[in-house]
Amino acid sequence: MRFVIIGAGRVGLRTARVLREEDHEVVLVERDVDRVERARSDDFEVIQGDGSREDILAQADLESADALGALTSDLNTNFAACMIAKHHGCRTVMRIDEEYREDIYQKYAEEVDEIVYPERLGAIGAKNALLGGSIRAIADIAQHLQVVLLTVSEDSPMAGYNLTEVALPAQARILAFGKHEQPMGIPLPDDSLDVGDRVAVLADFSVLEDVRRLIVGESAEAAVGGA
Repeated sequence: MRFVIIGAGRVGLRTARVLREEDHEVVLVERDVDRVERARSDDFEVIQGDGSREDILAQADLESADALGALTSDLNTNFAACMIAKHHGCRTVMRIDEEYREDIYQKYAEEVDEIVYPERLGAIGAKNALLGGSIRAIADIAQHLQVVLLTVSEDSPMAGYNLTEVALPAQARILAFGKHEQPMGIPLPDDSLDVGDRVAVLADFSVLEDVRRLIVGESAEAAVGGA
């Protein structure tokens, strides 16, 4: 596949490297001379210029691109690049660096295919490492909603119970269930919770700790919460 990445900074260049390692074609667009030279020294094709301008993006041949990732630290540049790419039929991914707020998300979410928060993703990864193997954040859904993957421990008060008997808080829902070392699937009422089983739960941040105690038990040393 062919991708156009706007921004050859920390996020853009690392994303380009990952894509290239998977044998995808990548073109970078960057206005900063030093960043352009660094990317070219890494054997990337780079268009020097403002990624929010259509004439600059035309040089990257958007017509043949499968997707555009607007990954600069400038929200206005990212949004303009995505709107131009949409016009050319590209899938659009836009980076937002501002504080994770629902109003920012709602303002742009309907106009692009995907919004990414690199700092937020990094924080979630760090939190997962700190929490250990029993609790893992999978995705942010909205400002106060997160999907977490919980592993049933020997201390779980729900071990041995069926899923229908698990009384989660009102702000939480079970999305998927998997027996120990088996694939995740649709949760069924008669599925029983045994040690090592995994449960994917959608929950508000305010009740994540209650969900943890219910599914994992008190043995988990760290509390679950927004990263």
